[in-house]
Parts: sequence; structure tokens; C-alpha cells
Amino acid sequence: MSSPATAADVAHRLLAAWDARNLDAFVALLADDVEWYDPAMPEPPARGRAAVRAFSENVLDAFPDFKYEIQPPICTAADGTRCAILWRITGTNLHPLQPLGYAPTGRRVSLEGVDVLDVRNGLITRILTAFDPVVGAEQLLNRPLRPIPGTWRAKVAVTAQRALAWLARMRD
Repeated sequence: MSSPATAADVAHRLLAAWDARNLDAFVALLADDVEWYDPAMPEPPARGRAAVRAFSENVLDAFPDFKYEIQPPICTAADGTRCAILWRITGTNLHPLQPLGYAPTGRRVSLEGVDVLDVRNGLITRILTAFDPVVGAEQLLNRPLRPIPGTWRAKVAVTAQRALAWLARMRD
């Protein structure tokens, strides 16, 4: 009798399908009601296999050389239903990033983050992706986006934040 697949087992198969650009195999490892939360999505989460596939197609189109590297170890819950994967992704932005249509920059990006996968009956039910999107945006635009204290950019950012905070308080 074989033991049920753990989240780590399913994660390895999922990432092998991704790296092979086999989105049929990738989506086959997802539950019908899968949810994927990712800060790069315009409206997270992607719900259902079709939405996850569409997001995946958009990423692979925009970054044709996208590479996902696991930074071992994969940490698995004692009951085998959840795992956390530290990763490094790299890719060159050669095509527009849909659905918003961000123009390609031709620049390479390298990010580190973590995915948490939940598995039920051998299928992934939830993907929670966490990383700092500002790091990627800074690399793609080749300029710092976070203001440095004391600079004119910081003063503009603080003034804008204070105005937005005032508006938020007025709405309450």
C-alpha cells in the first residue's frame, strides 16, 4: 500500500511541470477550487484552475526565461498537508505583462520569496506567494522606488501620504 502524497511531493511535481512549461500538467495538480494569492496579481487571489493558468501563462509570456529555484529545505507540516518553499526566481522581461499591459523593459529580475502550499487529496488547494514586489520593480525600472529620508523624493512621498491619510480620516 502506498502512502498518500505529501505537500512536498506534490510541490516537486508542480515545479517540475512549471520548469518544463507544461501548464496542462501544472494545472492538473491543482484542485478545482484552488486559490493563488500573489502580490504580482492585479486582483489576488486567482480562483480556480482557469484563473491560475491564465496568470501562469501571462508570467511565462512576459518572462520567457523565467526560472524557479528551490532554496532547500522544503519545510513540511507534520501531517503532510502544507509546505513552505523558499525560492529564488529570475527572468528577463521581454514581453508585456498582462493583464495590465506593463511594457517590457528587457531587464533581468532576480527575487527571493516563499510559497506556502496547502494540499488536500493530492491536489493543491491554496498557494500563498510572498515577496517584496518593490525589489522587482526597482530592478525592472533600473531605479530606486523607495525614497531615502531627507531627499526631495522623501518629502514628496510624505506629503502625499499625509494628504491621503487626511482623506481617509475624513471618510470615516
